[in-house]
Amino acid sequence: MRVVIVIDSFKGCVSSLEASKAISDGVTAVFPNADIDVVPLADGGEGTVEAFIHAVGGQLISTEVTGPLGEKTIGTYGILEDGRTAVIEIAAACGLPLVPLKKRNPLLTTSYGVGELIIHAIENGCRDFIIGLGGSATNDAGVGMLQALGFNFFTRENKRIGLGGKELRNIAKVDFTHVLPGLKQCTFRVACDVTNPLYGNNGAAYVFAPQKGANEHMVKELDEGLKNFANVTRRELQIEIQHIKGAGAAGGLGAAFLGYLNGVLAPGTDILFKMVLLEEKIKKADMIITGEGKIDGQTSMGKAPLGVAKLAKKYEKPVIALAGSISRDEASWLHEVGMTSYFSILNKPMSLDEAMKPHITLQNLTHHTEQLFRLLKTTRNCN
Repeated sequence: MRVVIVIDSFKGCVSSLEASKAISDGVTAVFPNADIDVVPLADGGEGTVEAFIHAVGGQLISTEVTGPLGEKTIGTYGILEDGRTAVIEIAAACGLPLVPLKKRNPLLTTSYGVGELIIHAIENGCRDFIIGLGGSATNDAGVGMLQALGFNFFTRENKRIGLGGKELRNIAKVDFTHVLPGLKQCTFRVACDVTNPLYGNNGAAYVFAPQKGANEHMVKELDEGLKNFANVTRRELQIEIQHIKGAGAAGGLGAAFLGYLNGVLAPGTDILFKMVLLEEKIKKADMIITGEGKIDGQTSMGKAPLGVAKLAKKYEKPVIALAGSISRDEASWLHEVGMTSYFSILNKPMSLDEAMKPHITLQNLTHHTEQLFRLLKTTRNCN
C-alpha cells in the first residue's frame, strides 16, 4: 500500500506537518507496513521553510538582522540539501508578529532585514533563492531590502533616503554603483499567490496596509509613495513594475524582487511540487490524501487540493480530501476535476472554538483516516 499525503495546514489550528502525522497514524493503524510519502504544503507564508526542508532535506540557519522597527532580531532561514538553495520567509525579518500592536505603522517599518538574510545566505554559498512572501509588517515596496543589498536611493536634493514606507515619496533617483556583486549570480523564485498590483485601489497600500496599522491618511500617503517608486523605476530601469502581477505582495516586496532582482513569481505549492517530483509520487501511489481546514469556493480558485486532484486524475488515482468543514454546493464540482471523495472530520456537533483545538483536530484526522482505510481494506479483500 503506497499512500501519498499532501494536505494543507488547518489555518490557526495545526500545521501541514502535524496534520500529515495524524493521517499517517490512521493509515498505519490499518496497514502497518504502508509506504507513506508525506509532502507538506507551502504557499509562501508561515511554514514555508519548514515544509521545504522536510521535503528535500537541509538545515536551519539563524543570524542577527534588522527587524521591521530598526531593532535587532534573530532571523532564521533554510539552506536545502544541495547547499546552494536558500529558502527565506520574509516574515522572519519583517513579519507582523515582530511588531507590537500599538507600534504597527507601515510608514515606519522596513524590509531591510530581508536583504541581510539574503546577504548571509550568499556568504554561505547560496545562489538560488526561494522567497516566501507573506505576513509582512511593511509597505516600503522592498526598498529597505534593496538598501541592504547596496541599492542607494536619493532625493531631489541628492540626499540618501531613510527607512520605511514614508520615504517612498522622496525617491528621485537610484544609484546602482554599490549593489552586491554576488546578486548577478543569483536566481529568485518568489512563492506567493497574491496578484495585486503595486499601487491603486487594489494595490499594496489600500488592500493590505490597514491590517498593518495604517489609517486612511497613511494609506493615501503610502499609495502615493508606491506610485512614485514605480515611476522612478520606470525611468531608471525601463521596467513597468505596476503591471507585474504580484508587485503589491508583502507591502510591495513583490515589486522589488520582480523588478530589481529579476525574480519569478509562482504559487509556493507549484515550486514545491516540482522540487519533490510530486507527479512521480502520485503516479506510483495507491491512494492520495489531501485537504485543508475548509473546502469551499476558494478551493476552486487554485488552492493545493485542486492541484493534487488534477494530478491524481491524470493517472486515474483515487484521491480523498479531509477538511474541518465543507461547503457542499461550492465543493461538489471537485469530483469533475479528479477528487474521488471528500469528508468532514467532525464527529459530533461542536462549536468552532472546540473544533479548532489542535488536539481535537489531530484526533479527528487520525480517527477518520483509520475508518476510511478500514473500509478500503475490506474492499480490497473482497476483490
